[in-house]
Amino acid sequence: MKKTYRGSCHCGLARFEVEADLDEVRVCDCSMCRRRGALLHRVAEGDLKLLTPLDQLTLYQWNTKTAKDYFCPVCGIQPYRRPRTAPEQWSVNVRCLEGVDIETIVRKYVHGSELSSI
Repeated sequence: MKKTYRGSCHCGLARFEVEADLDEVRVCDCSMCRRRGALLHRVAEGDLKLLTPLDQLTLYQWNTKTAKDYFCPVCGIQPYRRPRTAPEQWSVNVRCLEGVDIETIVRKYVHGSELSSI
């Protein structure tokens, strides 16, 4: 069942709301996700409400430049991203959501390290 969550980066500059059924989070082994340590949950375009405009965040793109990683320019936290394998969706960093016990959510391990560079 979907629920509305509020989230933000560490300093609070990047604020958002998301409607989601947190039935699982993705743990990816690509070079970026491994270092970042985010627990990601994908949602449809209309389920994420940005309370801070994207132009106030820093955009990072690498490799194929399909994924779009948005970071707070002040504290460096990444609250959400556009994933390479589903750029029409959002991936929300569940660690940025208020009131979520991440230990109770099923973790799905994905192998982004196996994606080709083209």
